[in-house]
Amino acid sequence: MKNEEIKVVFEPSGRSVYVLPGTPLLEAAGRAGIVLQTPCGGLGTCGKCKVQIVGESEPSLACQTRVDKTMVVDVPMESRFDSRQQILVTDSGETGELSPVVRKVPFVLDPPSQVDARSDMARLYDALGDFVVAPSDLIRTVPIFMRRNEWKGTAVLIADRLIALEEGDTTAEAYGVAFDLGTTTVVGTLFDLTTGIEKGVASRMNAQISHGDDVISRIQKIRETPGALTQLQEAVLGTVNDILDTLVSQAGVAAKHIYEVVVAGNSTMQQILAGYDPSALGEVPFVQVFDKATTLSANRLGLRVNAAAELYLFPQVGGFVGGDTVAGMVAARLDRQEAPVLFVDIGTNGEIVLANGDKLLSSSTAAGPAFEGARIKQGMRATTGAVEKVIITDDVVLNVIGNTRPIGLCGTALIDAVAALLTVGIIDDTGRILGPDEVPDSVSDMLKQRLIAGEHDFNFELASAEESGNDDPVYLWQRDVRELQLASGAIRAGINILLRKAGLDAKDLGSVLLAGAFGNFIRRNHARRIGLLPSLPTEHIRFIGNAASLGAKLVLLSKNERRYATEIRHKVEHVDLSMDPEFQMEFGMAMMFPGPEADLL
Repeated sequence: MKNEEIKVVFEPSGRSVYVLPGTPLLEAAGRAGIVLQTPCGGLGTCGKCKVQIVGESEPSLACQTRVDKTMVVDVPMESRFDSRQQILVTDSGETGELSPVVRKVPFVLDPPSQVDARSDMARLYDALGDFVVAPSDLIRTVPIFMRRNEWKGTAVLIADRLIALEEGDTTAEAYGVAFDLGTTTVVGTLFDLTTGIEKGVASRMNAQISHGDDVISRIQKIRETPGALTQLQEAVLGTVNDILDTLVSQAGVAAKHIYEVVVAGNSTMQQILAGYDPSALGEVPFVQVFDKATTLSANRLGLRVNAAAELYLFPQVGGFVGGDTVAGMVAARLDRQEAPVLFVDIGTNGEIVLANGDKLLSSSTAAGPAFEGARIKQGMRATTGAVEKVIITDDVVLNVIGNTRPIGLCGTALIDAVAALLTVGIIDDTGRILGPDEVPDSVSDMLKQRLIAGEHDFNFELASAEESGNDDPVYLWQRDVRELQLASGAIRAGINILLRKAGLDAKDLGSVLLAGAFGNFIRRNHARRIGLLPSLPTEHIRFIGNAASLGAKLVLLSKNERRYATEIRHKVEHVDLSMDPEFQMEFGMAMMFPGPEADLL
C-alpha cells in the first residue's frame, strides 16, 4: 500500500523529494543527496544540523524535525558535512587553505637588448623562479610566443612544472574537475581554482555497466576477451568526457582552461581508466598495478580539457581497497578521531577501514550488487517507480521515488523490508520467510494475507497488481532475502575480522561512519537489525555522504590535502580477507540474522 507522500524542497540546490508523513527532516535531506553534519549522531545535542524552514521564524534542527506538511527548507552551508569543499576558509576547523597545484603567473619581460642578451628562458625563469622545470616541447615554442606577444602573457604551472604559455592575462580562468569514479555511477564536480568555488556538478551511469555489473565480471572479461581492456577504457573515458562536456556547458567556461582532473575510484576503475590491465586482481593474491598516487597526461587519454592538463589518480592501499577509500579517509580525517572508528563504504564492493588512533586496518569484501537492486528479482536502481522505503506495522506503507506507483524495489527498500519482517517475526533468524501458519500470533491478518506461497517457499507481497505501476504485484522474494544475507554477511564478516585483529570489540567503537551514496540512504536501525552493522546505539552510526567525492575535491583544491592523502595511505595496513583462514567461518556466522536484541538499542 502506498501512503500519501509529502514534497520537501531543499534550497539553494532546488533538490526535492517526496517522503512519508513523520519522516525525519534529516532523512529527507539524505534522500535528496544532502548530507548534514551530525557529530552527535542525531540526538539534537550538537546543533550542527540547523536549517531554516521557509515561513517559520526560528531555525530548526533537521534531526529533531519531522515532515508533516509541504516544506521548503533553506540549508546553510555550515550545516552541510561537505562544507569543506568550499575550501576550508570558514569554520571547518582544518588547516587546508586554498592552494591548488595549478597556478597561473602573469608576466611582462624585458626584451633582449645589446646590454642584456640573456636567453629567452633565462628571462622567463626570472619571472617564474629558477626551480621551475619546462619540458623541451614547450621550450621550442617560447621564442615565437615571446616575440609575437611582446614578451607578455600568462604562465600555467602544475606544482613546479611549466605546462603552458597563454596570451594576455588569463589568471582569472583556471579550473579543475574532481571525479568520484564508481563501478555504477560517475560524478564530476567543476571548481574555479582561483576562488575554490564549485561551478557545477554532473553525474552519469558508468558506461562499463554493459560489460558487467561489478568489478569481478569486468576483470573476468578483460582476462578472457582480447581487446576488452581497450573497450572498457574507452567506455569509461566516454562517460568522463560526457560529464566534462556537460560541466563546461553548464558553467560557460572553456574546456581549454581546465588544467587538472582528480579521480578517486576503486582499484579496478582507476586502473582501467589509466589503461592498466587489472587481471591480477582476478586471482589470489589480489595484486594492484600501483599503490602511489599516479599522474598521467589527460591529453594522451583523450580527455577534453587543456592539451597540457594532468590526471591525478589517488594512491591505492592493496587488493580491492583503492583510491576511493583513501579519498574517503581524507574526507573523514580517519586518523584524527579520538576514539576507535569504523569507516564503511557500502557498494558492490564493500570497503572497510578500522582506525584506532594512528593505526589503521583496511579490507574489502565482494558484497555484490544486491544493495544497488541487481540480482534482486524485482530489483531496480534508485529511480522513478522504485520503492525506497518500507514501513511494516499491521500493514505495509511504501515510499516510492517520484511519488508514483511502485514497479520494483531498490537496495534501501530491500533492507527496510527484511529488517521490518524480522522484527514482526515473519522472517526467522535463518532468513526464511515463514508461512501464515508459522508466524507469531501477534502478526496481523493483513500481513498474513501478503504471504504468497511459491513452489518451494513463501514470498511477501509489498504491493498488489492493482497498486503497482505495471499491473504486476511487487514481492519480496525468498531469493532476495538470500542475496541480502550474502551481501551483508560479507561486510559484517570483514568488520568482525578487523575488530579482532585490532584487539577491539564492537562496544569499543566511538562511531561508525557510513560513506557512499547508498550508505547515505540506509536507515541505521535497519542496517543494525539485519546484522550489516555492529549492535551499537543508533546515534553512534553517522552518515558522511559521498566521502570519496569530497576527498577528491579537497585534493584538487589543496596541496596540503594531497600530501595528507599520501601520509594517511602509508598508515594503512591492508588485510586480505581471501587469505584469512577465519573468513569463511565468520562469513557463515554473519549470514545468520541477529536475534530480537538488535532492536533494543
